[in-house]
Amino acid sequence: MAVDYTTRDGVAVITLNNPPVNGLGLSTRAGIVEGIERAQNDPAITAIVLTGAGKAFSGGADITEFNTPKATREPTLATVIKAVEGSAKPVVAAIHSVAMGGGLELALGAHYRIAARGAQIALPEVKLGILPGAGGTQRLPRAIGLEAALNMIVSGATVLSDTLAGSGLFDELVEGDLAEAACAFARKVGAKEGPHPKVRERQITHPNAAGFIQFARNSVAAAAKPFPAPHKCIDAIEAGVLNGFDKGLAFERECFVALVQTPKSRALRHAFFGERAASKIPDVPADTPVRDIEQVAVIGAGTMGGGIAMNFVNAGFPVTLLETRQEALDRGLATIRKNYEASVSKGKLEPEALEARMALITPTLSYDDLKNADLIVEAVFEELGVKEQVFSRLDEVAKAGAILASNTSTLDLDKIAAFTKRPQDVVGMHFFSPANVMKLLEVVRGRQTAKDVLATVMKLAKKIKKTAVVSGVCDGFIGNRMIEQYIRQALFMLEEGALPAQVDKAIEKFGFAMGPFRMSDLAGNDIGWAIRRRRYQEHPGMHYSRIADRLCETGRFGQKTGGGWYDYKAGERTAYPSKVVDEMIVAYSKEIGVARRKIGDEEIVERLVLALVNEGAKILEEGIASKASDIDMVYLTGYGFPIYRGGPMLHADTLGLYNVERAIRRYAAQPNGDAWQLAPGIARLAAEGRGFNG
Repeated sequence: MAVDYTTRDGVAVITLNNPPVNGLGLSTRAGIVEGIERAQNDPAITAIVLTGAGKAFSGGADITEFNTPKATREPTLATVIKAVEGSAKPVVAAIHSVAMGGGLELALGAHYRIAARGAQIALPEVKLGILPGAGGTQRLPRAIGLEAALNMIVSGATVLSDTLAGSGLFDELVEGDLAEAACAFARKVGAKEGPHPKVRERQITHPNAAGFIQFARNSVAAAAKPFPAPHKCIDAIEAGVLNGFDKGLAFERECFVALVQTPKSRALRHAFFGERAASKIPDVPADTPVRDIEQVAVIGAGTMGGGIAMNFVNAGFPVTLLETRQEALDRGLATIRKNYEASVSKGKLEPEALEARMALITPTLSYDDLKNADLIVEAVFEELGVKEQVFSRLDEVAKAGAILASNTSTLDLDKIAAFTKRPQDVVGMHFFSPANVMKLLEVVRGRQTAKDVLATVMKLAKKIKKTAVVSGVCDGFIGNRMIEQYIRQALFMLEEGALPAQVDKAIEKFGFAMGPFRMSDLAGNDIGWAIRRRRYQEHPGMHYSRIADRLCETGRFGQKTGGGWYDYKAGERTAYPSKVVDEMIVAYSKEIGVARRKIGDEEIVERLVLALVNEGAKILEEGIASKASDIDMVYLTGYGFPIYRGGPMLHADTLGLYNVERAIRRYAAQPNGDAWQLAPGIARLAAEGRGFNG
């Protein structure tokens, strides 16, 4: 049963029991209505307590029912709230731990609310591109005031119950036993004559409501540019202020229905579900036993190794940090300390926390000091011979059952695993730079990687606050394999007539955090150069533009050398278009016999994005990624793809795969068309009238 019904000395206790967060699925909603009616019909009951079992009052909608018929079947949440609010016997919502979204809207429908201290209160729907659709925009302003409610709703921010004490939302804040306090409160109000108070009947008072709402609109216009939901939240709140509760409620519903249909809301919901789905691996059951991870070691104290170490230290894991030379070790520790000091100066970290975190790091020059580590992450130079030295040595010193992880971004994990006698314990943990900041973690599954190793690493990723996505073994895995085709198209467009600043501006206007040339300058153009030189040997028949090689031959490796595709001034990160580079590009086109043409921004965006889509489709076809949403999560959390477009694969679905196929075939027939080999999956799904996401 999703709802439990018990009685305690004249009080009916209706307890939501739908783990993990008492989501308001169909059976839960029906159970609440049945419980209210049962209590109405029992003359021995004078009042009703509504609460939640386990770790939440209610986290809101049941996400397992999203996009299914159950989500809209009666009783809907609006019907449930009507039953609660219309009860002749007083209903007391007893809130603990979490009351979010529909859970808070349900509580607002009760006649009284008491809460445990420290409970998390929020209406976070705006983060999914929608607004509260069951009266939240109407009741919360009446409960806590216009300004506080509008700020909560438009931001989706979580506020602790203690902060809302005295706001009008709670009748009591409870320190001890919430259930006991709720029943005592219910008996007290049950002894009173009705009718009992309803939030909907309160007035919204504000000295200058119109002025504040206009101020809020101006603020939102600057902060929420591509997202319609914050604007609609304000519209719905304003409707309640101007026209009263009932008209405001009806308008809120209209706004909710309209927002659900928008591509931006679809994209945000896709990202929300995609992050949760990424942790589910088709052939690794959720109850797979995991290995205990208490001691972590990191090999390499450079930029990546230091950042990786910080992730684990931040989560409370002791880390042994290994380097081959004392000066490299000292430099790495100094960088870590400097990063923490920056957090202290910004007020994000207490000085004593800095010292506590540094104390968790044990520096060493000896592999023997890794013998007690449960997880060892290698972050050394990206060259197979170097990896062989490291993993051969780890095979000798690591204890049985230790997980041996490589941070490789492109190399064959199966070859790395073969350097040990325990390939089942080897896994890829590809962090993204800066590793202590970027959310993405590509978990690379080797041919022999054990299921419990995968389950352990996925669980560990949550502890270190990463979004983990599983990839099979191929060159570049998911993210870098796709970005190579994206960069390839960007370079071809330079040959054909574009310049770096135009390409970057076009894709940044589309929503990318950074265009391909600014991104290359930031990462270091020598990194891509090394990969291309490897490609020339491994795939001599593959067509690449050599224009980036020309740039690197002049020593322009990006920001670190003061010049790359752009010029940089000392101490600045601003990218200034480079006359020297632009002239070099034009001269190169002439040298290879290409007549430069005007390339429009629409073509730039289409070629770059469809290069990602086409390669992503091949990755799906090969089973490197198990689902399209995993690819989207890689791009949303690691490569700056605009979240309001949902990732490359969802964006392709939005365009329609029929149109995607036609565009790719068109580019395949043009100069440099040999770079476009249509993924069979695109043609197949287009013919079936389907998308990557169903």
